[in-house]
Amino acid sequence: MTSLQVDKQHDGNEAAGTASGDGHEGYQRGLGARQIQMIAIGGAIGTGLFLGAGKGISKAGPSLILAYAIAGLVIFFIMRALGELLMYRPVSGSFSEYAREFIGPFAGFVTGWTYWLFWVVTGITEVTAASEYMQYWTKNTDGILNQPQWVFALIFTVVLFLANLISVKLFGELEFWFSMVKVTAIIGMILICAGILTIGFSDAGDTATMTLLWSEGGFFPKGIGSTLMTLQMVMFAFLAVELVGVTAGESKDPKTVLPKAINTVPWRIAVFYVGALIMILSVVPWTHFQPGVSPFVAAFEKMGLGIGAAIVNFVVLTAALSSCNSGMYSTGRMLRDLALNGQGPKFFTKLTKNGLPLVGTSFSAGLMMVGVWINYQWPGEAFNYVVSFATISGMWAWIMILVCQVRFRLKADRGELPQSSFKAPGGIWLSLFSLAFIGMVIVMMGIDKDARISLYCAPLWGAILAVGYLVLKAKAKKAKKLEQPKQDAVR
Repeated sequence: MTSLQVDKQHDGNEAAGTASGDGHEGYQRGLGARQIQMIAIGGAIGTGLFLGAGKGISKAGPSLILAYAIAGLVIFFIMRALGELLMYRPVSGSFSEYAREFIGPFAGFVTGWTYWLFWVVTGITEVTAASEYMQYWTKNTDGILNQPQWVFALIFTVVLFLANLISVKLFGELEFWFSMVKVTAIIGMILICAGILTIGFSDAGDTATMTLLWSEGGFFPKGIGSTLMTLQMVMFAFLAVELVGVTAGESKDPKTVLPKAINTVPWRIAVFYVGALIMILSVVPWTHFQPGVSPFVAAFEKMGLGIGAAIVNFVVLTAALSSCNSGMYSTGRMLRDLALNGQGPKFFTKLTKNGLPLVGTSFSAGLMMVGVWINYQWPGEAFNYVVSFATISGMWAWIMILVCQVRFRLKADRGELPQSSFKAPGGIWLSLFSLAFIGMVIVMMGIDKDARISLYCAPLWGAILAVGYLVLKAKAKKAKKLEQPKQDAVR
């Protein structure tokens, strides 16, 4: 199916599906404003903050706050670029569809499969993190809870897979409550830290002060270079904010809901990342945090609030499960979009009676089981092994969003396409700046020996995609030749 055919199908089916309430791609529009807003909020709060920030603090100290603030601004530019495209044409295939339209079929093929891979790898990352969090409660206990890390990885993967087979409405509700837990917990933690700074209660009350942000070796205790080296982890923390674009085909009122969700990005980042880290590092010196340990859990332990640490550990557990749940959701949709465009096996196009891409979701969940094996083989290093590859594959979607927005805006300004009702600020210039920033992050990843492996894997993945695309193209050409005599006979 060509992009032109997809566009025609889009126009006809959308008109037909309006009355029934189904999305134009056969999906049910079961995600309301409340759920979309919380999916948008939850997408910005995950393992990258709750677990990865510990490593970032140990590497850069308080200057990690600045890294989150600058990267967060770039993320907002990316989301506004996505918003401009979504209001031009809201489709569930999102980045893959736009890449196909504005760059070419191969770009759409690469983007769709790479974003699918990103969520498979991220699902492994998050289920690994969730399994690590379980060790907080199980490491000193006996009985049924005292299980190896891989057992919890298996249980979480299976439970979330089953939840995604019921309905998109259940997915939306799960994400709503997962996000509600995260938001409530972070706001509560900020208020507790504010209380410690002003009233002085808890074990940290006597030493808590905003001067801890620069008194322990300065704001850049390990130099600006070390801060730049944390950008890979910082960008990983923001991956999944673009998931709002994938929900476009299943949201009840995308033209109204999606712009509102995107415009909440700045305050989400300001409160949940910048605000939370300022408070934590003002109460507990940055030197007390270690890689692999959630800074939120560690902070409560240093404050002497043991029950608070247990609660936060539960929160970060739900954050990881939330992200894995999103991965289950998005992979099936992305595979179906590829199949609808002749860039994936046809069986991925099948939907259940509830409008769910069962085959694609099941296939992706099966691959996520690789995470169980990783947790069995390397329980201590599992998280670090997959983070860097997830980052490079996820950033590809951002690159495509920005390139497509630039091409769309140029065409719209020339009158070749209708203008979007939700224009990105700065036109194409902020998109070009964001592309340059992502390029700098990739260079930093090449310098970092721990992250460099992902750059080695990227060309291999590119070669696999190139071969796959040529095979699909050859099959399509052969099928067309076989079909031609039949069409001639009919005439």
